[in-house]
Amino acid sequence: DAKFDSIVEFAGLEQFIDTPVKNFSSGMVVRLGFSIATHVEPEVLLIDEILAVGDQAFQRKSTEKIEQFRREGRTILVVSHSLGLVQQLCNTVVWLEKGHVKRIGPAPEVIAEYTGGTYGNFAQEESSTRKRWGTGDAQLVQIGLFGESGERLDSLATGAPLRIDFELNAHLRVESPVLRVRLETTNGEVVWATSTQRGTATLRVLHGPATASLHLPSLPLAEGTYYLTVILTDSTGNTEYDHCEHWAKLHVTGSSPFDGGVVAIPSTWSLARQKS
Repeated sequence: DAKFDSIVEFAGLEQFIDTPVKNFSSGMVVRLGFSIATHVEPEVLLIDEILAVGDQAFQRKSTEKIEQFRREGRTILVVSHSLGLVQQLCNTVVWLEKGHVKRIGPAPEVIAEYTGGTYGNFAQEESSTRKRWGTGDAQLVQIGLFGESGERLDSLATGAPLRIDFELNAHLRVESPVLRVRLETTNGEVVWATSTQRGTATLRVLHGPATASLHLPSLPLAEGTYYLTVILTDSTGNTEYDHCEHWAKLHVTGSSPFDGGVVAIPSTWSLARQKS
């Protein structure tokens, strides 16, 4: 049956389909249950921390499936600690605290109040290119791009310095988190990537709010538009607490129109006529 095969493939359980369900891990059971629920095309879908299980591929597929249901006008009830997921998928949010309803309202307003007013103030543009998923145990709260004098910016000249500030928060105790950053072109080509594993100022434990800064003495990129992807993971990179795809946009100006590629390398030419 085509639908059966599609359910198994979506859950990523092809190698285990002959294994009794009683021997499945809890994560495998949840993945199978979500796959079945979404493939029967329900009018109402209740999701409880589904993105806390599975690998990155399953989390991404699940997010895309939920977004598809949302576009089709189906009712989706999401239970999650992931503010990014809630902001991405929900129009209305119910904030529960100690078993009581503290606030009901539009997602941006309730999330901003929950985080002290900062969460909804960044990366509002280009929402069609931004995607977010992760377990939600730890999250990116805010990102800021700053120039040499500390001014906030969204564009800079080729070769100019850049500072990227991050605000983080962990709802649970997270051991040895790693902050990973990718700079990409508009067609998805990775120009440069780095992480806090490269430096010595690492966080051994993240629980509650924290900050991080990435300093680039020079950004030698050719003129164009670039996206910043930020990922907060465990030390192995296998568990993504928060994956913020194309979460900030940066315009670079001023490189030579006669050069190509994505890197603006300082160079000069010397020409001389040979005597015959």
